[in-house]
Amino acid sequence: MNLDVLNAVSPIDGRYHSKSEDLSSYFSEYALIKYRIKVEIEYFIWLCEIPLPQLKDFDHSKVRVLRGIYQNFSEADALSVKEIEKTTNHDVKAVEYFIKRKFDEIGNLEEYKEFIHFGLTSQDINNTSFPMMLGDAIKDIYYPELQHLTDKLNGLAEEWKGIPMLARTHGQPASPTRLGKEIRVFSYRIERQLKQLKGLKITAKFGGATGNFNAHHVAYPEVDWKSLANKFLEERLGLEREEYTSQISNYDGLAAVLDALKRINTVIIDLDRDFWTYISMNYFKQKIKKGEVGSSAMPHKVNPIDYENSEGNLGVANALYEHISRKLPLSRLQRDLTDSTVIRNIGVPMAHTVIAIKSTLKGLDKLLLHREAIDADLENNWEVVAEAIQTILRRERFPNPYETLKALTRTNKKITKEDIAKFINELDVKEEVKEELLKISPQNYVGI
Repeated sequence: MNLDVLNAVSPIDGRYHSKSEDLSSYFSEYALIKYRIKVEIEYFIWLCEIPLPQLKDFDHSKVRVLRGIYQNFSEADALSVKEIEKTTNHDVKAVEYFIKRKFDEIGNLEEYKEFIHFGLTSQDINNTSFPMMLGDAIKDIYYPELQHLTDKLNGLAEEWKGIPMLARTHGQPASPTRLGKEIRVFSYRIERQLKQLKGLKITAKFGGATGNFNAHHVAYPEVDWKSLANKFLEERLGLEREEYTSQISNYDGLAAVLDALKRINTVIIDLDRDFWTYISMNYFKQKIKKGEVGSSAMPHKVNPIDYENSEGNLGVANALYEHISRKLPLSRLQRDLTDSTVIRNIGVPMAHTVIAIKSTLKGLDKLLLHREAIDADLENNWEVVAEAIQTILRRERFPNPYETLKALTRTNKKITKEDIAKFINELDVKEEVKEELLKISPQNYVGI
């Protein structure tokens, strides 16, 4: 059976494939093999540039050809690696053997072949490849998608900045706010968390079988492998080397990145729930697409499915981010295979996240402001000006203003504009204060 959208087990590769397929270039088995080859090739070139004594005669005109091995890496090449793996039963060793075959094809490189993967362990390759994969996907796919979302939110915030709206605390009518500001809260939160994410370093392990450069040092004790490796990772791979590690990465840096991604997702879930609620309150209607069915039973319905889809996908993403970020920093002594098993799933929560952001954007694009409902809600809740009135009365040293307004408004009876006006006119305060109070309404008591 060939994998397609109908028989894929994961909805990422099935139902949502069109929304997540770009991530295949970063998190697929093909992508992992390609990144591993990139690390191995760049490492070999770096050894030639040091140069190690046995590599000083390497023809540097071949560097371009060597980089072409990963730059022009094809699915057929990936299948070749997988075929080698059937014999080696070791994925990273299969990459090494594949590169050696490529050296044979290029020609005149036989004497240099044993410097492929020289002194390294598999985790030197894995713990540089996976951080690069994640870092590139964040930069190339995630950041642009998130920028689309914040741009959309900021645009709506500006468009609706002057629209007063009843706020709700504990689900109850509260001091009014402005629709645009409430939307800006979400973009502000995302931007703050994004700033933190961008401030995190993408780190990697690179230090031989147990992190001590044992093999490197025994072969070339005169070489300062630590400083050279630091430079290699920073300049060639765009990573910060973890100086003290076991065989595997400490994963603390990677866990921090995943936790930052999780926090941004949590903000978007909050956004999804609020807009879902606003739609249920009739503050927004949704654009109708011809031929589209809302409910299979109730013809009138236009369900807020985009926010629901987003929330569901973000929940799955956060569950995986949580597991991966908590699991990876834990190992048994120098390592075990649980990290390898778990880290292979690192693209799954990213895919669910991207799918979710696209759904949220789709929902925001459907919004039709229903001003009548917003205005009616304000008009039906005149009791919310009580805070404003009692605050001015406090200023005027009026006795027990809070208790006085509580007695007026906390009665389970509808409070009208007329009730508020009658209350103000009966207050024992100066006329100019009464005039000030009478100007207050749910529509203008919105702060700054």
